[in-house]
Amino acid sequence: MKPIEPAALARHYTAFLHPGRILLTGHSHQAWPDVARPAMLRAYDDAADWVDDKWGRVMARADRVRQAVADRIGGRPEDVALAASTHELVSRFLSALPLTRRRHLVTTDGEFNSMDRQLRRLGEEGVEITRVSVEPLASLAGRLAAAIRPDTAALMVSTVLYRTSAVVPGLAEAVAAAHRNGAEVLLDAYHAFNVVPFQLADYGPGPVFLVAGGYKYAQWGEGVCFMHVPPDCALRPVYTGWFADYAHLDAARDDGPVAYGAGGAARFAGSTFEPASLYRAAAVADFFDQQQLTVARLRVLSLHQTGRLLDRAAAATRRFEVLTPRENRGGFVALRVPGAAELVKALRTRGVFADSRGDILRLGPAPYLPVEEVDAAFDQVLALAPSVG
Repeated sequence: MKPIEPAALARHYTAFLHPGRILLTGHSHQAWPDVARPAMLRAYDDAADWVDDKWGRVMARADRVRQAVADRIGGRPEDVALAASTHELVSRFLSALPLTRRRHLVTTDGEFNSMDRQLRRLGEEGVEITRVSVEPLASLAGRLAAAIRPDTAALMVSTVLYRTSAVVPGLAEAVAAAHRNGAEVLLDAYHAFNVVPFQLADYGPGPVFLVAGGYKYAQWGEGVCFMHVPPDCALRPVYTGWFADYAHLDAARDDGPVAYGAGGAARFAGSTFEPASLYRAAAVADFFDQQQLTVARLRVLSLHQTGRLLDRAAAATRRFEVLTPRENRGGFVALRVPGAAELVKALRTRGVFADSRGDILRLGPAPYLPVEEVDAAFDQVLALAPSVG
């Protein structure tokens, strides 16, 4: 397998990769390749040329994105529902659960803010939420499995933790426990998609809902998120959009039950959306194919880049607490450091872009970032981070 050459790849990102700045935002907002710009202009031109008849062209881009998702996770494109955010999809999922009969949900204390906030709000309305501590990580899957009960409606957990970049091991055990108890399973794979190789089959033979998006490692930008829906899903989301039964749009209305389209993914469709994001995502997916940026090749480079960051952080023993495991890590490195938010601001003045979550500094390389720039950015981190201990 031929390695990716970041310096050569960088030539395709001229709009984002300015001289004098280094983007360690690969875990958050990766640069878009130059092909994204004409694709977004094409969306404008199609609207101007075709007005309301543009939607056939839009849906062709949507199909391209579904195929790109399926290629990466081992599913079928027809089982992929698209939306502007994972929160929108998670909310539809929650609205389809039988929470009047099964008033218990199992999650962790390490979920991203959007899902964590929504579950906390449901807790205020009487739904029992069990938050299993992510530490110790090695036993997390077993403890999730033990928390699932006959009245559990769903298991809702991440496959890679957004604070530490740790890959959660053994999730198939927790998934199997959920299935034995008749609970649904929703996995948040946002920090795995297109950077940590996985397949749906890795989580066992039963039905799994899986959400992620293209904002981070896929370079698709905002507004392109997805949920894999089990093909035989019969759930009926309460939070439902008119696209969920688009084929019968012109049918006469009656007082019968609200109908849903054929196939599980159609049940989770929304309504009218901003299409430019799909043009951008489809063009970038084509670019990745042309450059042979497979998940396997991206993973090799990511491990090399994050390994370099881990080596340098480990050598600076009085500066950081390294939170990212050397084994089973995702696409970024997390360091606990006093004043992480202020450090991020100081780094920005020196042309280094990173981010923080509380007292955690997150450094995310990307495939267009040569190791020399990784080192140069970490030099600035060392220059600005306070000594501790």
